[in-house]
Amino acid sequence: MKYLYFPLQRILDQHSHISKHAFLDTSLEFISYKNSNIEMIGDSQLVQAASSFNINEDEIRSASDLSLSIYYDLNMNQLSCTINASLDLFNRETVEKISQRFHFILHQSSTSIIHSQINKPIFELSLILSNEQYLTQSLNNTQIPFSSSHTCIHHEFVYQVMKHPQKLAVELDEQSLTYCELLHYVQILSLTLFNEYHILPGEVVCQCVERSLSMVIGIMGIEMAGGVYCPLSPRDPQHRLHTLIQQTQSRLVLVHHSTTLKFSSEIVLCNVDFIWTVGHINSSIIVDHLSEIVVMAENIAYIVFTSGSTGISKGVQIRHRNLLSCIDSLVRLNLFTNKDTMIQMATCSYDVHAREIIGALDTGSTIVMLRPQGNMDLGYVTKTLNGKQVSYMQCVPTYMNIFLKFLQNHSAEKLSTLRTFDIGGEASTVQRIEKLYTCLPQACSVWNIYGPAETTVDCTGYIIGRIQNMMNIPMGRLLPNYRCMIMNQYLQTSTTNEEGELYVGGVGVFAGYLGRDDLTAKALVEIDGQLFYRTGDLVTMDNNGLLHYQGRKDHQIKLHGQRIELGEIERCLLNITSISACVVLKWNDDHLVAYVQSSHINEEEQLHQHCQSHLPPHMIPSIFIILEKLPLNQNGKIDRKQLPSPQFSSKHLTNSIELLLPTNDIEVSIHRIWCEIFNQNQISTNTSIFTIGGHSLLIMQLFHQYKIKFNLETNTLSISNLFQHPTIIHHAQLIQQSIKIIHTMDDSSWSSLYLTQGKQNTRASFAQERIYLDEQIRFSSNKTTMNNMYAIPLLYRISSINDHVSLTRLYHAFQSVITKHQILRTAVYLDANSNIIQQCLDTNIILNDDMKSYGFTIVNLPNDDRRHMNEIIEEILNQADLFDLSKGHVIRCNILRHYHQSQENISYENDDMLSENDYILISVHHAMFDGASTSIFLRDLSLAYQSDVSLSMGGNILKYIDYSVHEHIMDMSLSREFWHSQLERYNIECSLSLPFDRQRSSTNQQRSGLASTAEVSFDNELCTSFLNYASSHHLTLFQLGLSIFYVFLFKLTHGQTDLCISSINANRYRHELVNMIGMFVSTLPYHVELDLNWSFNEVIKYVQEKCLSILEHSHYPLQHILHDNRSSQSNVSFLEIIFDFISVSKDVEHLYLNDAKLEQVSLEQSAEVSKFDFSLAFVNNPLSDNKRLSCNFVCSRDLFEKSTISQISRRFEYMFEQLFQTHSSNIPAINVNSPISKLSVIFLDEVEEMELVMFHRLKDIHSEGMIVCSVFFYAI
Repeated sequence: MKYLYFPLQRILDQHSHISKHAFLDTSLEFISYKNSNIEMIGDSQLVQAASSFNINEDEIRSASDLSLSIYYDLNMNQLSCTINASLDLFNRETVEKISQRFHFILHQSSTSIIHSQINKPIFELSLILSNEQYLTQSLNNTQIPFSSSHTCIHHEFVYQVMKHPQKLAVELDEQSLTYCELLHYVQILSLTLFNEYHILPGEVVCQCVERSLSMVIGIMGIEMAGGVYCPLSPRDPQHRLHTLIQQTQSRLVLVHHSTTLKFSSEIVLCNVDFIWTVGHINSSIIVDHLSEIVVMAENIAYIVFTSGSTGISKGVQIRHRNLLSCIDSLVRLNLFTNKDTMIQMATCSYDVHAREIIGALDTGSTIVMLRPQGNMDLGYVTKTLNGKQVSYMQCVPTYMNIFLKFLQNHSAEKLSTLRTFDIGGEASTVQRIEKLYTCLPQACSVWNIYGPAETTVDCTGYIIGRIQNMMNIPMGRLLPNYRCMIMNQYLQTSTTNEEGELYVGGVGVFAGYLGRDDLTAKALVEIDGQLFYRTGDLVTMDNNGLLHYQGRKDHQIKLHGQRIELGEIERCLLNITSISACVVLKWNDDHLVAYVQSSHINEEEQLHQHCQSHLPPHMIPSIFIILEKLPLNQNGKIDRKQLPSPQFSSKHLTNSIELLLPTNDIEVSIHRIWCEIFNQNQISTNTSIFTIGGHSLLIMQLFHQYKIKFNLETNTLSISNLFQHPTIIHHAQLIQQSIKIIHTMDDSSWSSLYLTQGKQNTRASFAQERIYLDEQIRFSSNKTTMNNMYAIPLLYRISSINDHVSLTRLYHAFQSVITKHQILRTAVYLDANSNIIQQCLDTNIILNDDMKSYGFTIVNLPNDDRRHMNEIIEEILNQADLFDLSKGHVIRCNILRHYHQSQENISYENDDMLSENDYILISVHHAMFDGASTSIFLRDLSLAYQSDVSLSMGGNILKYIDYSVHEHIMDMSLSREFWHSQLERYNIECSLSLPFDRQRSSTNQQRSGLASTAEVSFDNELCTSFLNYASSHHLTLFQLGLSIFYVFLFKLTHGQTDLCISSINANRYRHELVNMIGMFVSTLPYHVELDLNWSFNEVIKYVQEKCLSILEHSHYPLQHILHDNRSSQSNVSFLEIIFDFISVSKDVEHLYLNDAKLEQVSLEQSAEVSKFDFSLAFVNNPLSDNKRLSCNFVCSRDLFEKSTISQISRRFEYMFEQLFQTHSSNIPAINVNSPISKLSVIFLDEVEEMELVMFHRLKDIHSEGMIVCSVFFYAI
């Protein structure tokens, strides 16, 4: 009041920089007056005359946008109000609504005064009108009785099995299980979890499997065992998987064949594939044990991890009743029924996958699974939808958009069987839905479903009609038995069309975050005695009671349907010590952009690799913008509005200083496709797609564009390979391989030729011929101490006092495997025409009831036998009659059993049981067996032992003898030309200058087979450095190991650059060969011509290209290569130097014989035999704690002393440490961009000795080379 005289214009002048003063748009006036009908002017009396006049509302002018005038009649002691609003901004209905709310709040205020509540906070005053209160009440009028009396997920599933046991429960391509069959496998798994792993009710069991039938069995098996299912995505990095396992404190992880190696050895794994494969032959399961497991509706059913703003993912706990109630609600809306066939689309990191699978099985529907990453192949998805007559499909709108483009571009037929199309996870548009309806049958409905994980997948739904007169698609109404409140920041109910935070209550509210009571307390609010979840989503409710999404109140986002807390990404980046500040934003609905403040990091690739190793794929930023300082606002906080817009300019479109342009037609075509997608003129061919804004859905688009552009078949190009090799150069190489495969391989599958066993003789395979000749020529009658050079020993020990194995059952299982696999009873011999022939012998001829007659021998060892087990095994492996190829005796089983001798000298030879510390030694001839055959053999031996019945193989299944015939008639002309070009410039008879201790006689090329060996084990730091290097350079471990070996040979041979060695290839190049026992391995020459000025990085690129070019020609036999070059095996030097890279498989670590678990025993190196002059094998064992990576040198003792090989191995280790330097190493590191000639294999003490003794006066001379045994230097 004191300053009322101050003019308005002077006030405005004080803020002259402001062009529009907002406070002038809203005004308030208060007018008090006292009416009197008589007025006196002097002696005259004036009386007010009654009058009236009408004013049209359209003629009223409002000076303000909104004004309130309050009139106080002193005579009547009465207030009246007038609200004027500009029609430029408000509708008349809105102004009327405002006036009603103002009247309502005045009424509340007067009531408070009357009841002495004048101190009541103003935020408690409500603006909600009575009709709006009724609308809110009707919105929550969703209560209906629950239709099912079953309390738990697996109870409902069993009920469906009882209703229709023979109905299809799950399908995947040609595989399928009925409800009854599925229940049986689920019971097998649940009993295994209960009996063998002692899983208790409420205990978390993680599962990391690809899309498969095993995924379904795993989920339901965990539930039936009383466990809590926790999905782990196979796409997540190993670091994140281990972090989630630690958060859940899970003792066990269910895996299958392709995910086993993602976990370290300290984590207990259970292979679901093995359990459900053997389930059908286990007739003695005690299902009654399952009744001992007590699970209630309130127990936790599953945990799904969502992104956390603190940098740690949050585990959302969902009860059995939560999920069953959600499913019941969706069924009541007719979203899906027991007559539907549902396709499983969601990834296991997305909570919808649990609703899809469990929802189908608990309602009696059929669930159709896709193959691993099958959801990325839109052609395959379309074929599956129509072929399996799918009636229900769920996906996120982003996926739907790409799917629509695919259908339109490929003129695909309508999805004629769909009844319900369910979209959710993010917002869609009316225009997109209209396009979607053009691809759907007339009777199909499209639903928009909303719900955070904390409300059990879904909580609202809206059916989108074909004709919509609306601007956006609403979230819809609540599902049955759900409740909601729309609250403002003061926890007061919002009015109609007023924005507020959505609180969801009812049957779906979760049980809390795992181990985070603090976060749970913030997320759950009690209102009127019921718990509500604070979603953080801002919504409005319209006059029809429909909810509309408006945005978020925090920085959580949705990207491609995935919920992401940007704070988790920021926290991950801030863990890098050189980053002082960071902020991550969503850009254009498709990308994540990370802004980091750092003065030390210059390479975006470093940041990308760090995120790749710690975050799931959908949370990795597309682009990193490195700033010296992030912009701040006046409060000292990061000013997000001032951050520079990401520009996918040439800076980000190249990984190097020089822009690499396409070099061939394929690269040109790919480059054009990329430029169109990213709207650029140039993109360097070595730039990763993920650094320029690429993501999984763009890879999907590329995959389909490549298929169209290059006429590729789906099975020749893998989406996962496009992910792993994300540059134009790599994509061109993959496509080139696919094109050549299509041209060289017959389109038709190889099938059985129905060759009659015992009567039909065929040529041996090329691999068998090579082994046979090698054994007959190089290791023939003059061998002195070593027999059976090509024996593959498999040694297993009973390690537990509680495990026992029946000899009788083991023998019958052994016979059964030999019966099934003809190759294990096949004879190989030289016929009269000097052809190497194989003949499959009749089962009755080669097998009988006498154990000793065919390869099954029991060796009883007294406990006082002091010989080392290795000596005993060596004696067995050197027995002259271990094998007889000409008679088909190619496999042996030796039982090594300890026994005690009593005073009466009675042995226990007839005892049928094997027990602790007894051994099973299985020896197979290499001509019939390779490394990949081991897991197949062990699996079938285990199956046969448990079932105690014969195994069978279908008559139309391809067998090894059929493969041999197919192989001999293949057209290999292109491969012949390739190998000729590889070796035409190489002198095959030229040997490398290795540091031999002795020379082999030119007249006697036979080998003793004795070996000089050495092993190098690398610590975990070096191993990690090696693996990270391979990952960052997009190399396979084989390619990196081979590159290191070439560089070492370059140093070892004093600078030879023309190098040719041999390497081992698995050679199972057709899908029909994957599950077949046999010898497929090929030995192939790898010829390189190095440049001593090349850096190590240049060497690996060169070697990688070499390996990729060889891959499609690996089936060409070595015999043909030698013949084409007019060479014999005896004078070819490259066959004496061998490189191999071995990855240890979890599948062969144990042998399971019913309840007995036998552990594999490694043979000591003294038992090694040397088939070659000089060989190096890397061994990668992810299951080992302290020996993950090692190298084995196995060299011929005919040429090398053991001390020489030991010295060579030390020099190899020294060079390896220079390349992959770690913080703890004191060895001088070398820049991988320096010439390889700078690498040294001379130890530091030897350098010092050389400088002091030999070259102390010659300052300009530097030495390179190596030392072997004696002091020997070579200067370049």
